[in-house]
Amino acid sequence: MPKSDAERVHWATEPAEHDYPAASAYLGLLLPLQRVAATVDALRKASVTHHRANDLLRASGLPHLPPDNPSVARDLAKARRGDALSPVLLVCGDLAAGRPLCIADGYHRVCASYHIDEDADIPARMVDLPKG
Repeated sequence: MPKSDAERVHWATEPAEHDYPAASAYLGLLLPLQRVAATVDALRKASVTHHRANDLLRASGLPHLPPDNPSVARDLAKARRGDALSPVLLVCGDLAAGRPLCIADGYHRVCASYHIDEDADIPARMVDLPKG
């Protein structure tokens, strides 16, 4: 059943500029710095795609955080005010290699959206992991 505007998450058309350094900081815990820079550069250039919240969580292997998690609660409050949330930044997983989808930035926004409508499309920029 379609959600009313009051029950939908509104999304910005482009990620916020501060999302890229956040993704870089997170990816820096997982990748060599040269690959981090290449990945973030690719994310800046990637087209926006859309994916359901429940699919993003399943593909990443991450649990949905509860609505009382401070960061999820902050994004839920923004969504309920009608503020646009920033699209999420993703690094594609590799099923054959056993590597799950990486939510480089936006995990809390995915969880907030999941609590409002787990089937709603979330805009994202997604790239393959650069070779390194």
